[in-house]
Amino acid sequence: MVSTEQLLATIVEGMQEKKAKRIITVDMTSLDAPCKYFAICEGDSSTQVNAIATSVRDYVRINAQDKPIASTGYENNEWIALDYGSIMVHIFQRPIREFYDIEHLWADATLTEIPDLL
Repeated sequence: MVSTEQLLATIVEGMQEKKAKRIITVDMTSLDAPCKYFAICEGDSSTQVNAIATSVRDYVRINAQDKPIASTGYENNEWIALDYGSIMVHIFQRPIREFYDIEHLWADATLTEIPDLL
C-alpha cells in the first residue's frame, strides 16, 4: 500500500498522461475535512474529461495498486469525481469548474498549482 502523498503524486501523473490543464492539489490535512486532499484539473471537452478520468483510474491501478471506492459523472463527462478515500479527484470541463470553484471552498487549505505540461 502506498502513502497518501504517493497516491496523490500518482493521481497527478495520471492526469498529466492525458494533458490535463490547471492541475491543483488542495491539502486539507490540517482541517476538519472529509478527506485529506483534493486533486482538481480540467479538460477541454467531454472526450478529454473522460480520457483523463480513465487515465487516472488505470494509472493508479497499475502504479499504486489502488482503485476508487466510488465514481460519478461519466454520464455527461462535465464533472467526473473519483473517490480514493483520503483523496477526492475532480475532473472538470472549464465552464463547470469556474462555476463551482471548489478549490476555493476550503479557504484555509493549502493550494498547490502543478504546471501544465507542454
